[in-house]
Amino acid sequence: MNHQKVRLSPGLYFVATPIGTARDITLRALDILASADVIAAEDTRSLRRLLEIHGVPLEGRKVVSYHDHSGAGARARLLGSLEDGQTVAYASEAGMPLIADPGYDLSRAASEAGHLVTAAPGASAVLTALTLAGLPTDAFFFAGFLPNAAGARRSRLQDLRSIPGTLVFYESPKRVAASLADMANVLGGDRQAALCRELTKKFEETRRGSLADLVSSIAEKPPKGEIVLLVDRAHSEAVSESDLESALKDALESHSVKDAADIVSNMFGVARRPVYQMALKMGKE
Repeated sequence: MNHQKVRLSPGLYFVATPIGTARDITLRALDILASADVIAAEDTRSLRRLLEIHGVPLEGRKVVSYHDHSGAGARARLLGSLEDGQTVAYASEAGMPLIADPGYDLSRAASEAGHLVTAAPGASAVLTALTLAGLPTDAFFFAGFLPNAAGARRSRLQDLRSIPGTLVFYESPKRVAASLADMANVLGGDRQAALCRELTKKFEETRRGSLADLVSSIAEKPPKGEIVLLVDRAHSEAVSESDLESALKDALESHSVKDAADIVSNMFGVARRPVYQMALKMGKE
């Protein structure tokens, strides 16, 4: 057996579940699922199956359904169990709860009511993809799913264009071609990227290259399964001091030193402080 009954302090326990391979669950997660008074799940069938695989008996406990469409009533019942001093374990269908999965409203409400809220961490598609993508991991931004509508999707990408870190998206195989095409147009086709699919599963695959390369790749061989897209940060081209001085000279003709520095630093995507110092010096001259 990979689990044991343990004594849990009353509270809400968010439990990570595998994103593919069933054995990727942690021993602590199994202990919590074996010991909690109440078990709630985004998908009750998949969690029941996971419990069966690992030999975790329910012993008369029900698996309560809780997801984005459950409404306030289901949340109130779980909060009621916490008020009664019970332990509640919650698991999303795959990966960490709350990471593009349900649980935020429940977590917030439980915290505001003064209950213990903790987590048994584990598998995450975001972190797994970052490990495999071959892109910088010193800073990253998880953007979840992009909007369905083309205009809204491109607007969202424009907002993310200058984020100083690797961008991480979830995507479906039906929309990935349109999303990659928009990424290439808005972010630049030469940006390095990776497409990771079916992570930890039998047909796991990672495709690496520029956004333009990936657009061509999926046109030749459309991907199937669950997908994580990753895109490298923008790399600023070297800006010469003479370019900055010329732009500041023009900006200072109709703007204050502060505003001119803001305009030019944003124009070239460079740090504001040295531009402001340059503007101050030029203003005095």
